[in-house]
Amino acid sequence: MRDIALVILRLILGIIFICHGWDKIFITGIDKTTGYFVAANIPQAHLTVWVVALVELVGGALLILGLLAPTVAMVFIIEMIGAWWSMHLGNGLFIRDNGAELVMSLIGGLVMIFVFGAGRFSLDRQFIR
Repeated sequence: MRDIALVILRLILGIIFICHGWDKIFITGIDKTTGYFVAANIPQAHLTVWVVALVELVGGALLILGLLAPTVAMVFIIEMIGAWWSMHLGNGLFIRDNGAELVMSLIGGLVMIFVFGAGRFSLDRQFIR
């Protein structure tokens, strides 16, 4: 059951991160997302948007595949702490108020992958054998 739960968790988190990276580049767009980052006083906002979007796209795919999953999870945990600090701190819990509930939920799931790995149904497992 643990391995099935890890697959489900990896799929959900991977899809969320891919969608957020896709949004930054293709839906909201780099320029508008850069404006959000500038408003949040994130240094090198234009470069940071590209880095974050690409990390989310590639990292999300790696999570789904279960490749380098604990490392990817730690990178995402660091990114989510940065997002919490720069965008959600002081806004309470609820997402309707730009609160931290999504970031906190993502961190919780990522901690599980960091601690337990990708599980049996992953590329990590195939290479570790």
